[in-house]
Amino acid sequence: MNRILLLEDDVSLIDGLVYSLKKNEFDIEVARTVCEAKQYLSELDRYDLLILDVTLPDGTGFDVCERVRKENQQIPIIFLTASDEEVSIIRGLDSGGDDYITKPFKLGELCSRIRALLRRAGVSKSEKNTSMECGDITIDLLGSRATLKGKALDLTSAEYRLLCLLVRNANRVVTRDIILNELWDDTGNFVDDNTLSVYVRRLREKVETNPSHPEHLITIRGFGYQWKEVSI
Repeated sequence: MNRILLLEDDVSLIDGLVYSLKKNEFDIEVARTVCEAKQYLSELDRYDLLILDVTLPDGTGFDVCERVRKENQQIPIIFLTASDEEVSIIRGLDSGGDDYITKPFKLGELCSRIRALLRRAGVSKSEKNTSMECGDITIDLLGSRATLKGKALDLTSAEYRLLCLLVRNANRVVTRDIILNELWDDTGNFVDDNTLSVYVRRLREKVETNPSHPEHLITIRGFGYQWKEVSI
């Protein structure tokens, strides 16, 4: 579960954000002032992403961002701003922010942007983790290739992304909603429920000995899918 630090002083907005982010399976911690944020950020490595309000009682999110960037160039940062003026946007990006969202905003849009930034950050981490292994399957993250029992799998881009998501969460149920939010096709369009079913069926045909009786990619009815670790 990705851990997010939210820096926001509007209590009514905090409640909605915390509820929505937890519902989307994020671990969320809240600071209401720059001073509080500095205390949390003394352990910056605990967090996967920061959401910073711009205007705060004792400073700005820009100040916090600049401070963080001196220690960590990789952690994704999203600004929450009540102003869509170009000068505010430019200052946010120049201080080291990765994205901004203007209040009022839709919580679903914020969650989508969070996932997009976490995906992007995951690519940079691939230098440390260049492969994933789970039983009889190995995924080369740098080469975007996968092998099953030593045999290369001929996967489309969407099938590869789906496989990576499932293997990364091996032996845990991944809901259809999470998968739909994580996957998008090559033209940038979000994948719908019917398309996901097609991807699952095609992936089974490539990884299962008997796709009608899968051992790896298991359907958890009413919830989603689970990748079962199968030894060679």
